[in-house]
Amino acid sequence: MKVYEALAEAFVKEGASDVFGMMGDANMHWMNALHERGVNLYEVRHEGSGLGMADGWARTAGRPGVVTTTSGPGTAQLATSMIVAARARTPLVAFCGETPVGDETAVQYLDQRRFAAAIECGFVHVSRPDLAEEAVQQAFYLARTESRPIMLSAPIDVQVKEYEEVGPYVPSTDLIDTARLLPDPGRVEQAAEIVRAAKRVVVIAGRGARASESGEELLRFQRRTGALLATTLQAKNWLCDATEFHVGISGLYGNKVAMELLQEADCVIAVGASLNHYTTEHGLLFPDATYVQIDSAQNVVMGNGRAAECYVRADARTALAELNRVLEQGGPAAEGFHTDDVRRRLADALAEPSGYETEPGRLDPREAIRVLDAALPREIGLVLGSGHQTDFGTMLFQRSREVLSNYGMFGAIGQAPLLTIGSIVADGGRPAFVVEGDASFLMHLSEFETACRYNIPVLVVVMNDEGLGAEFHKAKAKGLDPELAVIPNPDLGPVAIALGGAGATVRSTDELVAALADFVRDPRPMVVDVRITRNVLSVPYRRLQYGEDV
Repeated sequence: MKVYEALAEAFVKEGASDVFGMMGDANMHWMNALHERGVNLYEVRHEGSGLGMADGWARTAGRPGVVTTTSGPGTAQLATSMIVAARARTPLVAFCGETPVGDETAVQYLDQRRFAAAIECGFVHVSRPDLAEEAVQQAFYLARTESRPIMLSAPIDVQVKEYEEVGPYVPSTDLIDTARLLPDPGRVEQAAEIVRAAKRVVVIAGRGARASESGEELLRFQRRTGALLATTLQAKNWLCDATEFHVGISGLYGNKVAMELLQEADCVIAVGASLNHYTTEHGLLFPDATYVQIDSAQNVVMGNGRAAECYVRADARTALAELNRVLEQGGPAAEGFHTDDVRRRLADALAEPSGYETEPGRLDPREAIRVLDAALPREIGLVLGSGHQTDFGTMLFQRSREVLSNYGMFGAIGQAPLLTIGSIVADGGRPAFVVEGDASFLMHLSEFETACRYNIPVLVVVMNDEGLGAEFHKAKAKGLDPELAVIPNPDLGPVAIALGGAGATVRSTDELVAALADFVRDPRPMVVDVRITRNVLSVPYRRLQYGEDV
């Protein structure tokens, strides 16, 4: 057996079923061995795009994604997407071919260890043939336990040497204790005392709460305490259909009513949420609150610079179950925020505006989002990108559906369509849609052809203001020339058709409804180019640029 075959076999035993990337001299032997073992290989048009897809795959599958590149320039192309994955704390392994050991004169030589450090990922080196299996095990172990990307760098001269098997391969999962982390009883009692003393409780649920499947216990706690339920951006719309007292996202992307109500909180229970500065609005959102934080990580400093008064290190579902048990030994349930007035205010906040901006041939982005939310069934998942146009969807999508957001992950545009492709592959081909801006979509336009080649049912909704929307509005607010951020582009519907998919350019709500119905009827790679006006400023930008709120 060759080293590259041993490496491929170990990846298979670690659960690698789908691999994204580009073939080159330094990884083609390994990719061939994977193919022979039944692994699905997705050849992309850019290595960084492959990593973005592996990132989306991992976030959906809940286990490490895999990307591959050849040596040197192939590896260097990973930079932006790798930092995005690192900031998102995504577990993945990048199999990167490397030039022969010690040959710094090779055309494609790159100090890949130093490069990995610069792009915020771990590094494991296959320095000798006998270390091949150990290197794979270590890479996957680190990816799983540290929840981060790991680069596995394999010199080509080492890959083609003979490998002597020393025994059955032990996958990294056999080395990891997966038992739920139990809470300290004393901390649970302390948390219960804080809750009993409070009159206006707010629960903020993050992706850790969602991952632990703690929804039933969260709702039980909410009913007991009369709490409002808010989420972080990464858990958007979770449980919104299960309670009338759901305020949406906590922080910058919350509506005005949510902001007003959350400021009344005297107790905040964060469950699987880091309470970063976005969620706490830089510490201004909960001025009089006492904090209880439930998380499996070590004690986390919150976005307001404080540590919680009570930190319960435990699995979210287990800790909530214990907290509920202790609270139910006390008196009757509290009313808290659960009043008719609060119920009415929350319902009114979701009402449509009295009118939309009218501009010939262009839609108001707020109206476009409401049409999308109504026309696409909840079974079709959503991925949100970055940029000004994404703010509308981040705030206005209301239907309960699977939502993956890339906002705040290094601030890189163009990643969301890649994440969506990977997510669909991980989800067994279930259709999903992504909302992106025109500059973001065009940045990786070639990967729409990848989706067409593999018949991946992705709907790309391009909120097209023909420019860099964020920069347009920021320039305007700063007294600069906003026209410098305007970049005309062709109708993207025909472009999508030319690349092998379906497409439509829409300039009215009727055209948008028809295009969405076409996708629902026959899910396949499709682009809907929605021409939107630049005359509407999103609520977050009004807050940040002008100090206004609506």
